[in-house]
Amino acid sequence: MTEDIPHDLPTLWVFVLVTVILGGGAAWMTGAGIARGWRPFWQCLLALLLVAAVARFLHYALFEQPLLSGMGFALDAIVILAIGAASYRATRTRQMTTQYRWLYERTGPLTWRVR
Repeated sequence: MTEDIPHDLPTLWVFVLVTVILGGGAAWMTGAGIARGWRPFWQCLLALLLVAAVARFLHYALFEQPLLSGMGFALDAIVILAIGAASYRATRTRQMTTQYRWLYERTGPLTWRVR
């Protein structure tokens, strides 16, 4: 029965669960929190790299995957940085167009322009 399951399928589900759902949720909250504090984006990058390191540790601790996998960390970091950056930008767009509505107008979910 187990011969019918592709070898990479459990790894894919672990990746989706740990990196996309758990790590992505943490990345979304991190990006929004840093943007709400009006902190610069580079601080968000540092925090998101820590979230990616935690996601890699969860892969290791819960699912016996390699802890010091450069490729695994890179993949986790790319996904988590993308989600966190989108959250940071969406929150900053909301801030700029809400608090300075006489000066800026929203042009998309992640962009604004001067009126």
